Amino acid sequence: MKKLIKYINSKVLVKVAWLHSATVLTKIVSGFLTTKFVAIFIGAEGLALIGNLRSFFTSIQTFATLGLYNGVVKFIGKFKEDASKLSKTISTAYYAGFFATILVSLLCYYNAEALNAFLFSNRYNFTYIIKIMALAVPFYSLNMFCFSIMNGFSKYRILLVINIIGQLMGLAVTLLLIWKDNIDGALISVVISPSLIFLITLVGILNRRSLISQIRVENIDFKWIKKFAPFVLMAIVSGIILPLVMIAIRNYIITSQGMNSAGYWEAMNRISTYYLMFVNSLMTLYFLPRFTEIKDKKEFKAEVLGFYKNIAPVFGLGLLVIYLLKPFIVLLFLTDDFTPVEQLFGWQLLGDFIKILSVLIAYNFIAKKMFWHFVITELFLVFMTYFTSIYLVDMFGVVGANMAHFISYVMYFIIILLIFSSSIFGVIPEPDE
Repeated sequence: MKKLIKYINSKVLVKVAWLHSATVLTKIVSGFLTTKFVAIFIGAEGLALIGNLRSFFTSIQTFATLGLYNGVVKFIGKFKEDASKLSKTISTAYYAGFFATILVSLLCYYNAEALNAFLFSNRYNFTYIIKIMALAVPFYSLNMFCFSIMNGFSKYRILLVINIIGQLMGLAVTLLLIWKDNIDGALISVVISPSLIFLITLVGILNRRSLISQIRVENIDFKWIKKFAPFVLMAIVSGIILPLVMIAIRNYIITSQGMNSAGYWEAMNRISTYYLMFVNSLMTLYFLPRFTEIKDKKEFKAEVLGFYKNIAPVFGLGLLVIYLLKPFIVLLFLTDDFTPVEQLFGWQLLGDFIKILSVLIAYNFIAKKMFWHFVITELFLVFMTYFTSIYLVDMFGVVGANMAHFISYVMYFIIILLIFSSSIFGVIPEPDE
């Protein structure tokens, strides 16, 4: 724990940790207020519909950007002093993203009715929402492209400030639309809020107008596509397949248990997302870069066991407090109409605890560029979640989906431990003196 605090104080807090904390806090507050408004003005049915649209929009966003964000950040950071390679990186990423964005926008716009039936069933007609989404996607893609450039050049402060302003602006728009148009307003806010940030990002990227001149068709290098391939592959699994599986599970709950039950499940997922933000932030700020630095198994084992010894018990205690306060939390975040959500807390919290234990080790896949390990284990987790959810929902109702969350992560954790068994459990010999 002392080592962690020392690292954060020396390498993180001095730079951007306070802004990062403000960003996380802003996201949580925004999510809380949005969920509260939806619960009051729309109810469980609205949460289920919004959940489907959010999941689908996540897939569309990932497809539109081809998951290139992390790859662009990495290569800009690596080649920012090499004008030729920098231009190839930016040009290849920009035009690949441009064509993918145009393709997905056209597909969504001209297949809006079919997508409406898939997301909302034939009982609802939100075709126009799908078309608005199709028009908004290019602005989101441009925003992420600008973000990746600024991130690659280590412009962390301006990125975090933009995120905070964007969150507040998106919150204001969302609450206003929900208040004015209920479910229609909530759905519109889902598809336009992420794109509004582009107006702010544009100001930041204008300070690097010289980069725009480097985006040229002749600088497209297809060899760079191969370099980006691992990032695209990871994005397909976590950014496209996973959200679509979540839609499939939600639709199955709607069909077998009813719209309200799907809303309760969505509400539980949202609450889970909020408290997990704190731990995920710690992992992003400390453990991912730390694992990248580590060169031997002894250091890796020490970091993992240090987390399990010092941080995991605190996280577990926090989850226990959340479980004990679940009636209060439901009333705070939702309304008394959502009391059935209390039945979902136990399995969800157990699953989230195992999730954090497993994801910590799985970060080493990314740190050590073990892309195929990442993809295969993620696919296992996704499909395990889907099939166990379908089976257990039939047996136990909506709580079965939360039971599936726990069981899937237990299986995932076992596989992760087997892959890294020699690093974590093996006897590491002391070096000869």
